[in-house]
Amino acid sequence: MEITPTIRAEVQTYLIRKSLTMTEFGHMIDLNVGTVSGIVTGNRSISVHQLDRITMGMNLPPDYFYERYIDECIEEEPLNWRRISPFLYRCVELGRLDCLRRVVGMLLDNPVYLPSLFEVAEDSYKKGYTEAAAFLYENVAEGEKYQYSERLAVCQYRLFTIRIGDDQEKNYDAAIQFEPYVERLDEIDQLEALKDLANTYRSLRKWDKLELFAKALGDKAKIQYNLEQKRHHMNKDNSKKPKFPLFAYWAFSHLLRAEACEGRKDYEQALQHTYAYADLSWVNATDETALKWKRQYEDWAVVNTYANKLLSGDKGVLLNYVNYISSRKEEVLPALDNMLEAANRYHFDVDDILIQFEGEIISFLEREKVEGLYTQRFITERYTDFSRELAIYLLRKGKFSDGFTFLLSCLERSAEVNNKIQAIRCMRLFTHFKEHASFHTRTVYGNLIKVVNEDEE
Repeated sequence: MEITPTIRAEVQTYLIRKSLTMTEFGHMIDLNVGTVSGIVTGNRSISVHQLDRITMGMNLPPDYFYERYIDECIEEEPLNWRRISPFLYRCVELGRLDCLRRVVGMLLDNPVYLPSLFEVAEDSYKKGYTEAAAFLYENVAEGEKYQYSERLAVCQYRLFTIRIGDDQEKNYDAAIQFEPYVERLDEIDQLEALKDLANTYRSLRKWDKLELFAKALGDKAKIQYNLEQKRHHMNKDNSKKPKFPLFAYWAFSHLLRAEACEGRKDYEQALQHTYAYADLSWVNATDETALKWKRQYEDWAVVNTYANKLLSGDKGVLLNYVNYISSRKEEVLPALDNMLEAANRYHFDVDDILIQFEGEIISFLEREKVEGLYTQRFITERYTDFSRELAIYLLRKGKFSDGFTFLLSCLERSAEVNNKIQAIRCMRLFTHFKEHASFHTRTVYGNLIKVVNEDEE
């Protein structure tokens, strides 16, 4: 078996091979000769900073010695957080999760290191190293699973945000796993967590769950708003600040609850929630941020009032609805979805509207990025619903080629995000109009069904 030389031996061999003195090498890597000598002779421990300087001077990959560093400088010596901490950060930066796992495994034997590992996780998360952060959060959470701690709740919240992606089934699992920890968060952090949780159930169309967490968001936001007003009158406000104005969370809770009612086809109740967030006259803040959010909710109230009236059968608002969204690109997709749903339910014609927004519809079909206030996850979910409604509308009119184009697009995107309910709806729709499908359309459909079935397996 080949014996791997120690770091010190390999550095010594390099100096001999390159005919370098310790002084010359020290100048090259910006370390004094005493430090280089102490490292080579074994009389001095090596810091990760010094290791990186040495590795760079030897023209080796920055993590070349990292596994040996663990063997020689961490495992063989008493645990020292001041030496280990910089090494963990470098492992995160360089993507050496294997080395990170080894060292963290040693530290987890002593609970005293959990707060420090949590800080590394937080720093990694903020810098975008989500894979490393997730590993650290999972281990800190495991170490604190029997503690009713805020740190445990934060770990679970971060893991929830990291796990949320395009796969609807995985998103549902992540939301269910996080639910029990919301109440353990700081009162202000709860607002963001409830917003994120509600938004997840919103995209999953889990209306009861959406109603539950949206209501909790509104109740807590109102309490915090009243407390903020009291602190303001007492000229004492050193409290933690939320990401958005507190009234915006309250208003958003009613917007979400309106959407839950809309999902249940209770349009009258949806309008009541819409009227609630439309009237923010009680908000006394006049700063630029507050005014921006008040205007935004006024806009959303107008467009959602049109939507709910239309979906309840009031065709008279259609023209005003179209005119209102014409200059608001981010509202075109959800508005067209609503218009088509109403057209299919009440059997009226929207051909002129489809022609008017033909460019936008093609961009949705071709997956061009939609700029605006909505997340890409929300846009993808809304597109699948829109494309199915458009397919229904076109197929009923006998426009089979275009209808099947949007039906297949809906099925494809539903498979990509693992939206099983939408995929099943597409299959039923295809079966209903199957006799009008061309050979090419049937072939494409068959291939997509294979993908859906593979994902199921």
